[in-house]
Amino acid sequence: MAFVKRSKPFLLLTLADFLARSAYQMGKTPLLPIFAASLGASGAFLGLIVSVSTVTGLFLKPLFGILSDRWGRRVWLLIGAGFFAFMPFLYRFIQTPEQLLAIRLVHGLATAIYGPVTLAYIAELSRNRKPGARRHSPVAEDIGWFQLARSGGYIVGPALAGWLLLSRDATAVFTIIGIISCAVFLPILSLPETRETERRKRIGGPASARPPLLRDIKNAIRDGGRTPAVWLTGGLEAITFIALYTLKAFLPIYALDAGVSVALVGLYFSLNEAAHVLGKPFCGRLGDRWGYLPTISLGMLLLAGALPLVPALDQGPLFLLPAALMGLAQALIFPAAIALVSNRISPDHLGAGMGLIGMLQNFGKVAGPVLGGLAIMTLGYEATLVSLSVMLALGTVSIWGLFAPRKVINTSP
Repeated sequence: MAFVKRSKPFLLLTLADFLARSAYQMGKTPLLPIFAASLGASGAFLGLIVSVSTVTGLFLKPLFGILSDRWGRRVWLLIGAGFFAFMPFLYRFIQTPEQLLAIRLVHGLATAIYGPVTLAYIAELSRNRKPGARRHSPVAEDIGWFQLARSGGYIVGPALAGWLLLSRDATAVFTIIGIISCAVFLPILSLPETRETERRKRIGGPASARPPLLRDIKNAIRDGGRTPAVWLTGGLEAITFIALYTLKAFLPIYALDAGVSVALVGLYFSLNEAAHVLGKPFCGRLGDRWGYLPTISLGMLLLAGALPLVPALDQGPLFLLPAALMGLAQALIFPAAIALVSNRISPDHLGAGMGLIGMLQNFGKVAGPVLGGLAIMTLGYEATLVSLSVMLALGTVSIWGLFAPRKVINTSP
């Protein structure tokens, strides 16, 4: 199997991320809303509690990416594992919704660290394959496999939490989450630093010889800001998430009003996620072979073409067609976009680039339902989907306008 043939550090990090994400998702759905309601939270404040951890990553992912460029990936993976492992034990002492909000804000540091640092680690592993192993660095394919395993945590976590809630109260489940999260330390402690990180340490010398921290952060942000791939692909991913999260928030209501079966609505989202998750390794391989620019463009055009089909196919199984198309589009876009940025940005600021992309993704997730709701109120559901489709198509044109004249850097030996 292609996955198990990956390097030992790749498999260790994938295992660590799967354990961490599974446990973290146990604490989100359905556990967190139930626990918040038991404390007296309701309405908008309950929604804020559920979503506030995403806001943490929105602001701090670039910082943690920069710090991992400076001090190494492994130390920050250990710090992230600490937040995953120890924060769940504090939920037992929470007595008010306000305390829960504060804990969720701090707990969000775990994913804010793991998001950019794990992707930077995987990208560096892929770019430093042994000579002769492949003609092209399999960055996008490796990211696809890694994200496939990560998505497994989003499936296992909620199911396990729901099962545990049948026989245990919420605080007991949070304690179990903490115990499971402690297992993350085992694979992380076995991880070596990447060769790229060791190179930076040799060049940088002792800490006193490096630029001051604030200047280092400024340099990293300036380098990321001067790399068009970071802002363009990150911006397109933000638009993609706005479109997807608008659908998640409002499609069920629209479908029911149109007479679509509730079972088909649920199957729609399941098929979308299945096509997205299972297609990532294969589509990542296509990106490595065809080029990241054509692969991203194909995904954006596919998504742009699928969005207007959602309201048009409102009867019977044809309702599921845009779900499969949009899932495939996501599989084409996301691994290739991360790989493109890893090839375009300076190796010394790779973590910063991953953090900036993560920040823009989180913006799309947070803003999607809000902006989508405002657009639907103003334009209507169908016109909103068409507008998002046009934005994605124009974004594809922008990609070619900025990147097509330039040759993608080949990092293979």
